[in-house]
Amino acid sequence: MRIDARGLTFDVRAGGPEDGPAVLLLHGFPQHAGEWDEVVPALHAAGLRTYALDQRGYSPGARPADVAAYRVPELVADTTAVLDALGVDAAHVVGHDWGAVVAWGLAAQHPARVRTLTAVSVPHPAAFVYALNHDVRQKARSSYMALFRQPGGKAEKVLLALNAVALRRMLSGVGDATRVARYADPMREPGALTGALNWYRAMSGADLKAVGPVPVPTTYVWSDRDTAIGRTAAEACAAHVPGDYRFVELTDVSHWIPDEAPAALAEAILARVGTEES
Repeated sequence: MRIDARGLTFDVRAGGPEDGPAVLLLHGFPQHAGEWDEVVPALHAAGLRTYALDQRGYSPGARPADVAAYRVPELVADTTAVLDALGVDAAHVVGHDWGAVVAWGLAAQHPARVRTLTAVSVPHPAAFVYALNHDVRQKARSSYMALFRQPGGKAEKVLLALNAVALRRMLSGVGDATRVARYADPMREPGALTGALNWYRAMSGADLKAVGPVPVPTTYVWSDRDTAIGRTAAEACAAHVPGDYRFVELTDVSHWIPDEAPAALAEAILARVGTEES
């Protein structure tokens, strides 16, 4: 389905019982709502209604040209507008990678709209900033962002050169070549990768630090083979959730949790959702 919100048009994949409790699914970079395809069957079987959103920059009808349009507050505002358009007062929210950043912001700024939060891979933004400032290994893990943040299309050229070999290599953890292609190929469409990279170009420490404590019941799912997020950031997350909080660590799993460990992730989501639905 397509949802008109804030002057943009977002693509949304809806599934599950129409009268089930709503789950909003937010993807990461450089993927799309299809990253949840192996997760949602278990959610639907449990009676949940899922809405997987192709976010700003990823939906063809939601690609503003201005880099500032991709700041975190704008991304968070998209989620509330989409929920309004869907007629959903409050949803269980699940976000992976950059989608987790948006989910943290939504839960902190609009807790009445979030019944539960399951954040995947990326911790609370303040925990990430803490790790960047105190852990040299996290700085090394995040060094790729320097390329992604450069203006002028350099990152696009690097990632898309030679049939997008660098982009495909980055995505190798999601599975076989067919699965890599389902994410890499849409990024080769005109404007698509620029829209996705603008999230990095618009990122600021001030916006990340502005995400406050999260009062809603929260689960953070992290994997010990994540090359982007280290243990310092993961373990700093708990300090920013004053309420009910669970830390789920997956062993021998990479950053691409929804693709690599969908059953374990679905189990963690359902365990969290169950705290409110039982």
